[in-house]
Amino acid sequence: LRCCTAASVVTDGGGEEAEERSLYIMRVVQIAVMCVLALTVVFGIFFLGCNLLIKSEGMINFLVKDRRPSKEVEAVVVGPY
Repeated sequence: LRCCTAASVVTDGGGEEAEERSLYIMRVVQIAVMCVLALTVVFGIFFLGCNLLIKSEGMINFLVKDRRPSKEVEAVVVGPY
């Protein structure tokens, strides 16, 4: 790895510090990108789940309204008894 970097051309010893610093910066950038991606996935799953929950509640309410008998039907059923 060292033979292929531009820092290895420098012979006064300052190249090692620059190489360590660039590796540290690359590591920090990788960690930041992974954190952003992880948060994006977590919030995406959260909002998708909330959206599906809201839609399912709406569908359940729609089905409950359809199953509820009307008052006219109750009057007919209650009448003969």
